[in-house]
Amino acid sequence: MVYRGCRGDATGLSVLQRILDTAAERSWQVTSVNLDVLTEAAFVKLLIDLDFKKDFQIVVDCELERLNSILHVIAAQKRNLKNYHFILANLGFMDLNMTDLEKLGPNVTGFQLVNWSDPAVQKMDRDWLDFDNKDLKLARRKLRYTGALTYDGVVVMATAFQNLRRQRIDISRRGNAGECLANPPAPWGQGIDIQRALQQVRLEGLTGRVQFDERGHRTNYTLSVMELSHTGPRKIGYWSERRGYVNTAVYKPVQEEFYGLQNRTYVVTTILEAPYMMLKKNHEQYEGNDRYEGYCAELAAEIAKHVGFVYRLELVGDGKYGARDADTKLWNGMVGELVYGKADVAVAPLTITLVREQVIDFTKPFMSLGISIMIKKPTKSKPGVFSFLDPLAYEIWMCIVFAYIGVSVVLFLVSRFSPYEWKADDSDDEDETLASSSSRRALPTSSSPGFPQNQNQQKEKEAPEHTNDFGIFNSLWFSLGAFMQQGCDISPRSLSGRIVGGVWWFFTLIIISSYTANLAAFLTVERMVSPIEGAEDLAKQTEIAYGTLDGGSTKEFFKRSKIAVFEKMWSYMRSADPSVFVKSTTEGVIRVRKSKGKYAYLLESSMNEYIEQRKPCDTMKVGGNLDSKGYGVATPKGSALRIPVNLAVLKLNEQAILDKLKNKWWYDKGECGHKDSGRKDKTSALSLSNVAGVFYILIGGLGLAMLVALVEFCYKSRIESRRMKELIDAAISSGHGGMAGGGGGAAGGGHGGGGSGAALGGENGRVVTHDFPKAGAQGLPCMNKAGGMGLSSSGM
Repeated sequence: MVYRGCRGDATGLSVLQRILDTAAERSWQVTSVNLDVLTEAAFVKLLIDLDFKKDFQIVVDCELERLNSILHVIAAQKRNLKNYHFILANLGFMDLNMTDLEKLGPNVTGFQLVNWSDPAVQKMDRDWLDFDNKDLKLARRKLRYTGALTYDGVVVMATAFQNLRRQRIDISRRGNAGECLANPPAPWGQGIDIQRALQQVRLEGLTGRVQFDERGHRTNYTLSVMELSHTGPRKIGYWSERRGYVNTAVYKPVQEEFYGLQNRTYVVTTILEAPYMMLKKNHEQYEGNDRYEGYCAELAAEIAKHVGFVYRLELVGDGKYGARDADTKLWNGMVGELVYGKADVAVAPLTITLVREQVIDFTKPFMSLGISIMIKKPTKSKPGVFSFLDPLAYEIWMCIVFAYIGVSVVLFLVSRFSPYEWKADDSDDEDETLASSSSRRALPTSSSPGFPQNQNQQKEKEAPEHTNDFGIFNSLWFSLGAFMQQGCDISPRSLSGRIVGGVWWFFTLIIISSYTANLAAFLTVERMVSPIEGAEDLAKQTEIAYGTLDGGSTKEFFKRSKIAVFEKMWSYMRSADPSVFVKSTTEGVIRVRKSKGKYAYLLESSMNEYIEQRKPCDTMKVGGNLDSKGYGVATPKGSALRIPVNLAVLKLNEQAILDKLKNKWWYDKGECGHKDSGRKDKTSALSLSNVAGVFYILIGGLGLAMLVALVEFCYKSRIESRRMKELIDAAISSGHGGMAGGGGGAAGGGHGGGGSGAALGGENGRVVTHDFPKAGAQGLPCMNKAGGMGLSSSGM
């Protein structure tokens, strides 16, 4: 409690002493201030200190004129006085001019000595105003309580002397004048009679019952207890010496607090912040509220329509939302205008916080949101040439390759070990059969000692051969065909081989199905690689700077947070150089767009979503909200508008008007399309860049096939040319041997003279048969006949 005294006399000091004694008994903390020695500037500073210390119980003990001037200074500050309780230690509550103070809604309690509803008092007041005093040139004012006390004092004196005269006590005669300085002091003889007469006076005066006790103090009187309401001073009870305080107030229903809402124009403070409050493009052509548009402009109109009051939109002077200055302890922004009575309502994106709720009142939130992160939208990652490989991770592809090779090797091994994979080959190729038969026809039919060796060779050729289809290359081909879902012309015959094939088919079924399921999403959706995904990523790095609005609730959130991640972020933001804080949201957005991805701005999610829908559409929201809070309509403490405005907001929410307004100003008027429309368009068709890798592989495969074919042709040609050379060399050498053998044969009885070139005479009469390679017979079908003709002619 603060006692502000203006009385420097003994009366004021005695009042202060009694207050201090009572405070000591009841453990009150009392601070006394002498207002007589304070200037107006010092008094204003005193009000600021009281507001900071939250000393809201104030007793003011001053004379009437001085008290009026003090109340005028308090009202001129336009402060929010809802939390204050002023007790005016003055007996003329109705004599005070509290018209300006009444608008600030303080809780003021005082005392009234004169009962102005008494007919006798009213008659005396009229007589006082009608009294004509020629010496007084100024217009008379209404009779005050001090004048009433003077009047009652004169009446008491007159009554006392009249009583003395009736008692025939002569007080006019001279007697002992008394000696005040004597020791002991000698009183005036007639003074005792006068004192006794005054104590015996009993009357009803303008100030109520007039009566004195044996000590000469007034007793048995009644004081009316008054308070200041929105309609002016009203009596709430009375105080008497015998009964103490008696409450007589009868509080009317709450509707009385709404009295007069339609009879005045309320000031609605707001701030320019798109899309909440914006100036129209041609706002110069409009006046008043028609100059503005936006979410809050329409919200204010809806609230006024539901409550039924007239309002005027005014922009906040300093362009801030509201925070307490650390040095001056004063509130700025829209909160300050409400606290100091410059505005009646604040309709803006004003966050509901604890420190603000202590000085102003909020309605239920009209919008729920949280702190979010805004970054510059990263460039979309264009699909790579081999983007069709993206559905499966790199590790999976490598495992598939190793699995393919491993299955092929296992299939090859089990096919080699299993006897059921081997089969007998009873017939040779057609060309080989023909070549063998021609060789056999060239042999003589008669038996000869040289024939057993050729017969053994013929038996070896007629014996069946066992073959296996699953060589290493066929095993690789079988595994590849199964993986590509194309099958193969060979299949395992053994149980072990079929088990390998079965598990490989099951493996490829699951892999191909999973790949196909993810392929569409990876090819049709253009993904954006974001450098950060949340607050944790921001806190872990220092390459990307991040900051908040200077002087807003977001900054206060990080400043007061006890969460480790947010404390780390606040430590960085506080010590960052250059400063990461911005003066406005527009400045923060510009900084994000110009930083080339090196700055992240922390702001409310609703504003983040709105800016994301604005051209040039280069910002985006990442991660979830860091907290949960709401925007509310604010009113001064104890304002009559608080309850009806709160009911209006709830009604608008139930009627879905708030959602309709948000969709209108966020998405319907967005410049980047609806938040889901872009995604649908991106999945409509594939571009060539999405599947270019498939074409590259096709072209590469065809080129590789042509290259392999060329290599095979060159290799085969070289082998054939080498065999051709060997065949020609063999034919030439055979031709020379035939001529020598022909001559010897004639001398020996003519054997071999008519023989063909395939059966030549050898040494000791042996017939030498040239067994040419299979490939030679296939490659040169005419060579045998030509050779034979040549050899026969030579033989001839």
